[in-house]
Amino acid sequence: MQPRTKKEIFTKFIMFALTSSAGTVVDLGLHWALSTYVFQGNYWGSFWIAPTVSFEVAALVNFIIAYFFVWKERISQRSVRSFFRHFAAYNAATIGGYLIKFVAMQGFHFLFVSFGWMQDWSLEPVLCNLLGLCFSGAFNFVMSEFVIFGKTKKKEVEDD
Repeated sequence: MQPRTKKEIFTKFIMFALTSSAGTVVDLGLHWALSTYVFQGNYWGSFWIAPTVSFEVAALVNFIIAYFFVWKERISQRSVRSFFRHFAAYNAATIGGYLIKFVAMQGFHFLFVSFGWMQDWSLEPVLCNLLGLCFSGAFNFVMSEFVIFGKTKKKEVEDD
């Protein structure tokens, strides 16, 4: 197995970043809808429940794009078992990414509160979420590139 070049890694990162925008739109849109219409004015709903639900739905969207488009050449055999095996690993990694996002999101929220910025602004939870997604996105790319969809060794057939 040959090591990946910087160009290959950079190309995958660009593909990951572009296709992850679908998950970001799902995450931010669902978070906004939940915090605006379901949990309006409720800290626990807007900063705990809504981002958890929106992140998990976005993770599913991102996985489907990653499995079928970004890292499709690294899937040696496509089957229902392969899909769910990869999804289990991807979802476990996104939980780590979620924890990173959540800590960053809470940090930005408390920073904004301490400076008195953006209070009583309905998009403040969404902005905190977006800033947190920047941190979790980097983590999720590294996990996808090097662990979940890592290149597999191809069996070499020797001629006798």
